[in-house]
Amino acid sequence: MNNKTIDARVLSRMFLAGAKNLEAKKEWINELNVFPVPDGDTGTNMTMTIMAAAAEVGSLGETDMETLAKAISSGSLRGARGNSGVILSQLLRGFTKSVQKSENLEAAAIAAAMEKGVETAYKAVMKPKEGTILTVAKEAAAKAVELAETAEDLDTFFQAVIAHAEETLARTPEMLPVLKEAGVVDSGGQGLVEVFHGAYDGYLGKEVDYTQFSGSKGPAVTKIDAQTEKDIKFGYCTEFIILLDKPMPEETEHEFKKFLMSIGDSIVLVADDEIVKVHVHTNHPGLAFEKALTFGALSRMKIDNMREEHQEKLIKDAQKLAREQEKQEEAAIAAQPPKEVGFISVSVGKGMTEIFKELGVDYLIEGGQTMNPSTEDMLNAIAKVNAKTIYIFPNNKNIILAANQARDLTEDKEIVVVPTKTIPQGITAMISYVPEKNSVENTENMLQAISQVKTGQITYAVRDTRIDDKEIHEGDIMGIGDSGILAVGKDRLEVTKETIAAMMDDDSEVVSIYYGADTDQAEAEELASAVEELYPDCDVEVNAGGQPIYYYVISVE
Repeated sequence: MNNKTIDARVLSRMFLAGAKNLEAKKEWINELNVFPVPDGDTGTNMTMTIMAAAAEVGSLGETDMETLAKAISSGSLRGARGNSGVILSQLLRGFTKSVQKSENLEAAAIAAAMEKGVETAYKAVMKPKEGTILTVAKEAAAKAVELAETAEDLDTFFQAVIAHAEETLARTPEMLPVLKEAGVVDSGGQGLVEVFHGAYDGYLGKEVDYTQFSGSKGPAVTKIDAQTEKDIKFGYCTEFIILLDKPMPEETEHEFKKFLMSIGDSIVLVADDEIVKVHVHTNHPGLAFEKALTFGALSRMKIDNMREEHQEKLIKDAQKLAREQEKQEEAAIAAQPPKEVGFISVSVGKGMTEIFKELGVDYLIEGGQTMNPSTEDMLNAIAKVNAKTIYIFPNNKNIILAANQARDLTEDKEIVVVPTKTIPQGITAMISYVPEKNSVENTENMLQAISQVKTGQITYAVRDTRIDDKEIHEGDIMGIGDSGILAVGKDRLEVTKETIAAMMDDDSEVVSIYYGADTDQAEAEELASAVEELYPDCDVEVNAGGQPIYYYVISVE
């Protein structure tokens, strides 16, 4: 291809193809995560981010550059999840902002847009780290700028830029020792390269199935209750055509109708010399087919589960009622004068959630290591808290950027994102709030308090790897601290005690143990007794956290 420019139609096709390729590779990208914990989510976060934008783009049809740019930017911004997703959304936001007023894009305009995307993404990250998706994006943009002036066509231009992005990705282990030790490239950078590859396929016009970008989901499998079973006597709407071997006599037609009546109702049977059209509601479609096969071949067979359709209608009606009630409740809250301060926290596990509720958190967002809430989730939570100032506790380092993005999109409330990286830090931050102090003073107090909190998390390895000079095998128990892996072994309690030992210092006064869904209270009490014997000067607390994936979450203060 010797094209020198692309228009909105081609850019839209490229974007959707890039999203499709990323979606196809997401599980593989998840496996590139350095820590071998059961939460590899870079591919998932990037995919959910770009799919939110793809859903908007897929519904546009024929469009111009400005409308396309807005759909990509808005969709990815609100759908952004996790650090990698937020960075991807910022790359897209900067790119689209640069091109939105153009009708056609040549190499120089594309290069400038890539540069703008990199600039926007770097600004969104408080401490940019090289050897990540940021580096891959930066180097790709730099190569694009270098080639733009002399590019004779976009085909060779795109190929060269992608090749340089791949070379940069291959060098990420040299930039980040943790990648080299684990024997992987940066997962976010790999995700970006997959977007590039898909976009190039889209530029070439390769066939890609875009139907999944419509935002609609397939019919859910629903459980049928007894009342619904009673309401619908025959559950399967069955239709087919018989291609007759020979004309069906009227007497035979009557006998066939009587047979259908014996297995169902709502029967329609229309016959001529060559075909018979049949419609029947029955619980045994196979019997209708078998009988029909005695008269000839079958065509255009169709079976619909009417019970499921009925149940889905009931569910939709209930969901509609719930939405209406929710709107009424929100309107009632909005009609009240806003209170001065509100709190939003991310939490996972019944026990953890109850603790936050008892401390006075207004709204809890379910999420964490396995599922990072999106910017849209944060915005929805902010809308439901009727307060002038709202503190947000992300409680995971991979959620902080999405919270910051929601803060920047909120204009009618003061949003304070306290950069809590763990649940214990979030609990400590909430406890540290003093009503008599202003937001600046409270934020300083919270930051000071969470800096004193050490967190350890006990989980299992999902693959073999080597990190921090530790050999790790699939199934091993790992104790992960704030800055790396503290202990590895086969015995859960021993690894937990080793992890606690690595967290303790002369100033430690309180050890809090939160046991997860896969750990019982008796084992947690046994652990607490052992810790009390080892550290008699410390107070030891045991709480039912109910968190998944992590057997224990340990807090040392």
